Amino acid sequence: MTVQKKNILRNIVIFFALLGPGIITGSVDNDAGGITTYSVAGALYGYNLLWTMGPAFIVLLIVQEMNARMGIVTGKGLADLIRENAGVKITFFIFVGLIIADLGNTTTEFAGVAGSMNIFGISKYISVPISAVLVWILVVKGNYKIAERIFLVFSVGLLMYIVSALMGKPHWGEIGHAMVHPHMEFNAPYLAIVIGIIGTTIAPWMQFYMQSSVIEKGLRMSDYKFTLVDIVVGCLATVVVAFFIIIACASTLHVNGVVINEAKDAALALKPLAGALASSLFALGLFVASIFSATILPLATAFYVCEAFGFEAGIDKKWEEAPEFYILYTGILIIAAGIILIPNAPLIAISLWSQVLNGILLPVVLICMMLLINSKKIMGKHVNKPVINFVGWTTVSILVALSLMLLVIPLFT
Repeated sequence: MTVQKKNILRNIVIFFALLGPGIITGSVDNDAGGITTYSVAGALYGYNLLWTMGPAFIVLLIVQEMNARMGIVTGKGLADLIRENAGVKITFFIFVGLIIADLGNTTTEFAGVAGSMNIFGISKYISVPISAVLVWILVVKGNYKIAERIFLVFSVGLLMYIVSALMGKPHWGEIGHAMVHPHMEFNAPYLAIVIGIIGTTIAPWMQFYMQSSVIEKGLRMSDYKFTLVDIVVGCLATVVVAFFIIIACASTLHVNGVVINEAKDAALALKPLAGALASSLFALGLFVASIFSATILPLATAFYVCEAFGFEAGIDKKWEEAPEFYILYTGILIIAAGIILIPNAPLIAISLWSQVLNGILLPVVLICMMLLINSKKIMGKHVNKPVINFVGWTTVSILVALSLMLLVIPLFT
């Protein structure tokens, strides 16, 4: 075997050894709330919101790269860095908003479990408690390596949305036109969907989880190029799955004037329009995404809250070593699953508005990130390049503008 082939083989082995944080973080992004948001977007506006996927991919890639670089260089989580540099008071108010959003997000995941299993004839009073217990056991009784391998398998399962979309016989000419000629509307429902798409594609919790995962995996700057490939693959997977969910609903529900409120409605409506297999794949994808995210979201929340206030955190630690971490994780699971079991709980409102809240909170998190990663005291020679700064600050400006428009427009209508 030549030296070149040995080097290629070595690099492939190293890449698969380091595989995880980027792909897992990106895949969890397509959770029940995300699937609901993309489904509603496709059903309401057809292909007209597909243009958001291009900018979302670029921003997601840049933001995730910044997270990984900060984690590798500093060896600290984003929450820890925010507390050290902004103070406890500011950190407290930021994290109150994030915890509310994440509790709503986790509730949405269990709503996804309930809705998807209901399609297969299983009551939520069976599916939700069993899922919550299994998720809890995986995190509390497992370890990072085992959990990571399971998460990667879940990530592959999301690709079934591509098959579901293709079975809806999409109109590729219209899709291409929608991508090249963006359709814009300046009204509250349209802006709420756009902010929801951005908020679920580039969610605030992702930034904390990504950085914590890099630290948990023990990555160094020598691993950076492999980590970057992991991030690119994860971001591509995120946007491709979102792209095909919108297409699946646009090609079937929108053209037939079918109105939906949640992802479960989309799965049910697909049956007479695209066939039983497409409907089952959509429902199964929703279940996989919901279980996957019901594990990661409260985990990410427990990570960044404990980091922010100096408590021990990490699934490789025992309960006695990190009691605050495991109590918070367990509490979020119990509350979120409990809300789903309440008869007539406003699950649709929780789902959609948790995504909008993500979009509104995202600029706050990004501003903190931008200030931290441009500090030579913190990052040394690894501060941002001008191009990265341009994209980062432009994203913050656009998100702030969209959030203000969402608040102001209803006053004039």
